[in-house]
Amino acid sequence: MDNIAGTKSTLSWAVNLSVIALVVLWLFPTVGLLVSSFRTADQIATSGWWKALFPSQQNLVLRAAAPDENRVLKDGVYVVSGNLFGDKSGATISAWGTSSRAIDIYAPGDTADLGDGETMTVQANGDYLWSGNADQISGRGQRVFVTATTPPEFTIENYKTVLFSGSTTDSMAKAFFNTLTVTIPATIIPIAFAAFAAYALAWMDFPGRGLLIALIVALLVVPLQLALIPLLKLHLDIGIGKGYLGTWLAHTGFGLPLAIYLLRNYMAGLPRDIIENAKVDGATDFQIFTKIILPLSFPALASFSIFQFLWVWNDLLVAKVFLIDATGETTVMTQQIVELLGTRGGNWEILATAAFVSIAVPLTVFFVMQRYLVRGLLAGSVK
Repeated sequence: MDNIAGTKSTLSWAVNLSVIALVVLWLFPTVGLLVSSFRTADQIATSGWWKALFPSQQNLVLRAAAPDENRVLKDGVYVVSGNLFGDKSGATISAWGTSSRAIDIYAPGDTADLGDGETMTVQANGDYLWSGNADQISGRGQRVFVTATTPPEFTIENYKTVLFSGSTTDSMAKAFFNTLTVTIPATIIPIAFAAFAAYALAWMDFPGRGLLIALIVALLVVPLQLALIPLLKLHLDIGIGKGYLGTWLAHTGFGLPLAIYLLRNYMAGLPRDIIENAKVDGATDFQIFTKIILPLSFPALASFSIFQFLWVWNDLLVAKVFLIDATGETTVMTQQIVELLGTRGGNWEILATAAFVSIAVPLTVFFVMQRYLVRGLLAGSVK
């Protein structure tokens, strides 16, 4: 009975477990990226994102306040006091030192002899007392190496740096709008052309229609990399050059075969009676297309728009080839993240924030329109 249509398979539990596993597999890194985007550099370097809600032990390099502004003369000795953590509270020091070669030589409450009567005392909560003569208590503050247990800390400074920093390497705001400038037209243009072509291939009879459909199917397997340089040379020859227009046309050309194929299959599966009745009533092909076909084909249109939007938004190769980004005026987000990775190296809090900003818009688009995805993908599969 398991093979009879309409009956529930005994292996449905395996399917459910597989779906859950896939969801967790994709959700796990996304959540990790979100959590890391709100953490500080020290916390990311010390513990994984799954420990973000728990205290962590860190080796920190702190510095006492500048003595010239904070020193006080007491009994012939200059004294500087304060807290190594500044305004932050909750951290507990378990060991400390004044040299990078011995960062845990002293316990909280011990007094370190820095030579010639200069001393420093550090308490478990970060309070310190630094004393010495006028020459010793001057210049920059004394550097202190501490091993401390710090409470969980979350910050929005990473987002301020990524979105609102004035420097070219840090700011993602301009790259964000550049990406929108590329993505929105590159999604709308192929849909507009493909919808007309799909209607003609599905409901209009003309010589060579079958050959044209076969050609479109063949174009689906043409590698993108194969056409990049010839297409760029064509753009340069006709005067388009590098810029937004060339990028829109490139994405349109690469997206049209899938768009036409998907929409044609969906439109061909629509009830023939509706089309024939409209023609009997005197409707033209354009009226049938705009008033009947397009409203009924919305699931397929939405399905392709999801694919095209995600593909263009996450694209790096086409943007590198067809956009001039030497001045940073047209740099898209994928390229900006690559530059952050190259210039900042280990600043993972900035990279995590930039990456999550980059995927936030595609995630929103997908979840808003995902109900049309399956309907569009199954277009034409059942008659």
